[in-house]
Amino acid sequence: MKKLVLGGLSAAIMAVSGSAMAADFVAGKDYTVIANPGKVEVPGKIEVREFFWYGCPHCFKLEPHMQTWLKQIPKDVRFVRTPAAMNKMWEQGARTYYTSEALGVRKRTHLPLFHAIQVNGQQIFDQASAAKFFTRYGVPEQKFNSTYNSFAVTAKVAESNKLAQQYQLTGVPAVVVNGKYVVQGEDADERRKEKAQGEGSRKKGKNKRLEKLPDDFELL
Repeated sequence: MKKLVLGGLSAAIMAVSGSAMAADFVAGKDYTVIANPGKVEVPGKIEVREFFWYGCPHCFKLEPHMQTWLKQIPKDVRFVRTPAAMNKMWEQGARTYYTSEALGVRKRTHLPLFHAIQVNGQQIFDQASAAKFFTRYGVPEQKFNSTYNSFAVTAKVAESNKLAQQYQLTGVPAVVVNGKYVVQGEDADERRKEKAQGEGSRKKGKNKRLEKLPDDFELL
């Protein structure tokens, strides 16, 4: 089962990042094996943890693949979204995501926020712009701001950073299976350069994928 999960996710990430597909997935080439695996949150379940950033076009392109996969996820697999917070700009996005979880609006805001940034070119990369965006979903700015800066959200951001370091991530998208197998989407040198610049994988202009959100979309 682990091999099937790993293979499917490897294929999806390589597809959206433009990497050549391989007939067989090879350790050290298609994925990395962590020497000291992390602990999964639910023992007995195969944990699949996705690291992403709202400003990353590859993450945006991966989302439809993930949604398709989640609709047929095996019962012994547990999926966890983890917003990467490996620099100051990414941390703003991580706080925004965890705030949406805390306020109970994640399923309504996650894909629309991706869409607003990647398709409409909106610069929603700080607390103020995110707070204004969330008012569209009935969240008062004061409530958003207090949650955004709360201890609970800060703790989750810190945990995200801890895991990213533990899994030796250099960029996004990245998927970690069972705390041991890491699949990353882009060339490592490019990711390190982007990280140093603090801009991540974001590109200017509109993303041509998902030009319009379906009226009945349901985020998993």
